[in-house]
Amino acid sequence: MRSQPCRRLPSTTPPQHTPPRAYLEPLPPRSLARSLALSSLSLFPSRSLARSPAKAPQQGLPRVFMEDLAVLQREHAALRHRVLRLLESCAGELVHGAQLSPHGPLPVSPHLPQPPRAPLPPRGPIPPAPDPHAELQRGLLDFLVVRGATLALPASAAALLSLTVERHPELSRYEVGAGNVTRALFELQNLVPAAVRVEQGELAFLDATALSAFQDRLLGRPSAGASAGTAGGGDKGGRKRTATAAHDSELAAVMDLVGTKSAKEKERQEQADELLELLHKPTARQASETDRFRTAGGSKLQEFCRHGTKEDCARLNGTGMPCGHIHFRRIIKPHTDVSLGDCSYLDTCRHMATCRFIHYEVDHTDAQRMRQGSAQLDPFARTATNRVDDDPFSRHYESQFVNCDIRTFPMQTLGKFPVIMADPPWDIHMELPYGTMSDDEMRRMNVQVLQDDGVLFLWVTGRAMELGRECLEIWGYRFVQELLWVKTNQLQRIIRTGRTGHWINHSKEHCLIGVKGDLDDRFNQNLDCDVICAEVRETSRKPDEMYDLLERLAPGQRKLELFGRPHNVHKGWTTLGNQLGKTQIAEPWLRQHLLDEGVFEPQDLAPMPTPPRDPLVPPWGGHDPPERLPREGMQ
Repeated sequence: MRSQPCRRLPSTTPPQHTPPRAYLEPLPPRSLARSLALSSLSLFPSRSLARSPAKAPQQGLPRVFMEDLAVLQREHAALRHRVLRLLESCAGELVHGAQLSPHGPLPVSPHLPQPPRAPLPPRGPIPPAPDPHAELQRGLLDFLVVRGATLALPASAAALLSLTVERHPELSRYEVGAGNVTRALFELQNLVPAAVRVEQGELAFLDATALSAFQDRLLGRPSAGASAGTAGGGDKGGRKRTATAAHDSELAAVMDLVGTKSAKEKERQEQADELLELLHKPTARQASETDRFRTAGGSKLQEFCRHGTKEDCARLNGTGMPCGHIHFRRIIKPHTDVSLGDCSYLDTCRHMATCRFIHYEVDHTDAQRMRQGSAQLDPFARTATNRVDDDPFSRHYESQFVNCDIRTFPMQTLGKFPVIMADPPWDIHMELPYGTMSDDEMRRMNVQVLQDDGVLFLWVTGRAMELGRECLEIWGYRFVQELLWVKTNQLQRIIRTGRTGHWINHSKEHCLIGVKGDLDDRFNQNLDCDVICAEVRETSRKPDEMYDLLERLAPGQRKLELFGRPHNVHKGWTTLGNQLGKTQIAEPWLRQHLLDEGVFEPQDLAPMPTPPRDPLVPPWGGHDPPERLPREGMQ
């Protein structure tokens, strides 16, 4: 086939009117490629394309088509001119062997050798400059989703900016500040009000899970909940059904319909719920006992402010006013050095009169407000007042205590006690402010004569935990459970500087629970839990909550405490120890029995307190009187 000679196109002058603005804007890559292709067709048209404009008037086309064609020709010429200008910017480049000029391409013979053509660098639309605020929005959203669960709230805008830039170092290139963070937080609050709450310009509340779901919807990713809920399903083609983040109401309706339970499934679920409710529902007796120990007028618990003092509360909560919780007041004395901070032992400090650290006391205004309010609660009291019409302690005998050496005292003369609590002076190989007993002395304790059927609560610590289990077995008990006391300080924070512990400081104590014989319906089981959180007070003093717990466990029963001190004396309890002062016996039958057995002389006993009108405890707790001591066993 004979080659056609190259034809020179007529010089095309750009139109004089201004091209439409749409064509002056940067084109996307696909549009630019299409424009280059059209431009190439215009630069090198075929015969038919060259003749078409000339023959168009002879085809009798309607006038409206002719006008549209003219408009298209003008737009095409403007586009071609723009492409030429883009190509002219590449100095020395050849396009299909033709050198560009202001008047169009020059003729080039196809038989002449052509210089090697360098590839044109890829040219696309000039990307717009990134918006600093938009970049901060993306970085802040990612940070809150990833680290939101561990973020301490409330969080200031400056702190959030620092943490976000630390996670996304590229944000340091932009001029963004705390104001941008505050603006972004308010924008997030408007978009996801259930996940973000801003107060006083600070992030006060954050739901990382809901915020993560919002991020998934923005990015078009399937949410974790939707994926998990549809992972087990599949259509006939075997493809998994996954819920997407698209706002498709029809898809959401279909997914709701698929997830709806059938009538049979609903019936089974209702039967299972009814069965669980019956299993967990307390009996009439249990409900009665629970109501008996319920505090009159509802709970008297009052929450301590987490900020401590009123000044810190007003400064940190953002309102300028203290909250309605209980606050503390700093005790500043002339010898106090505020720069040293808080005392590690607070109100248990043994040198409070000369200690240079900061100590605290309950704010007097809060204490007075609590006394005069509807709760009628004394903030310095350890227990709340129970129901006036059914006070479980009102029918108990007054506290009675025996000052003696427990190792030699004839404990069988005291009778039987269904509940015993002991806090022995274990030898834990540490320097303690009281005397201790050796392991063998503990094993020889005659505890078994005090109970036939009952419960023993034995406090242990350190190395005494294993020894305590051994003693329970020797005394005839079987270990059934363990109670834990979590120690808190005066400011209601967990103790970190306990005075015991060989390797790490003790922040808790254990109480072993042993059972002997058979427990009948005199004991209320499953009424309390096995964890007590209470303040630490004097050395070896146990929480007062234990006495209420044991009263609920065995109401109206005789109770005995071994190794007690004056602060352990309680109404309805018999306490044995060597630091109790003059012996006091409140039970008439026990007082007479001890005198008859010669254990005490009348002058050794304090005057007997007035007994209750209707004593709840029968003589000897309903057991047989103890046997008389042999003559050689008298003390």
